[in-house]
Amino acid sequence: MRFAGYAAVFDRPDGGGDVVRAGAFARSLKRGAQGVPLLWQHDAGRPIGRIEYLREDKRGLRVIARLSEGRAGKEAAALLKEGSVGGLSFGYRVREASGEAPRELRDLDLVEVSLVTMPMQPKARVHAVDVDADSQA
Repeated sequence: MRFAGYAAVFDRPDGGGDVVRAGAFARSLKRGAQGVPLLWQHDAGRPIGRIEYLREDKRGLRVIARLSEGRAGKEAAALLKEGSVGGLSFGYRVREASGEAPRELRDLDLVEVSLVTMPMQPKARVHAVDVDADSQA
């Protein structure tokens, strides 16, 4: 199963008061999607697949990913398919930020992308699911 969505949405405060600005992921994206793991609920011990496409566009950090055929990937696929989960999120380290609540995040080291139940940024969601693994999400 493949899915597409946004792990980050630019210029909108998240639940913690942070605002991600366009260009914040530029440095991290130079290393490509292969260097960023796809996790279940930010748990480094639960990889669930791989990221095939990871880019900034006008809206935010767009992700296309393929869930694995392993147990964790199959469990995530079932929950995604039935609509029990549909949020996306990302783990990061701040390189440059300004202000306080809302804090503007301008340069981030992207550590991981996660499929989550409750994203910190409510608009960071999966927007397409493709159960046919060989077609485009």
